[in-house]
Amino acid sequence: MANVSVYAMLCVAIVLEVIGTTALQMSQQFTRFGPVAVLLVCYSAAFYCLSLTLRSIPVGIAYAIWSALGIVLISIVGLVFFRQKLDLPAVIGLALIIAGVLIVNLFSRSVSH
Repeated sequence: MANVSVYAMLCVAIVLEVIGTTALQMSQQFTRFGPVAVLLVCYSAAFYCLSLTLRSIPVGIAYAIWSALGIVLISIVGLVFFRQKLDLPAVIGLALIIAGVLIVNLFSRSVSH
């Protein structure tokens, strides 16, 4: 898999995970069938896509990107769609997570560029 397509696949995995987590919130503790079905399909597809990226990206790096971007994106979804407020420490923490992923990707020799 070419470098760009590996990261594109990782982005697909992240988006699927965020959709699945959104469906988890909408499932109301697994009491609504539709969101539970979306959750299961999206999580399964997300993990499959993530597994494909592990051919080229070390697992620690892939998982760091996956979890960091997933946290930031689901926080935005929570803010926009579920009106879940973020206070200043939460915003600072999210900014630090983004900074960490950028540092790893721009400066680490563990990442294949």
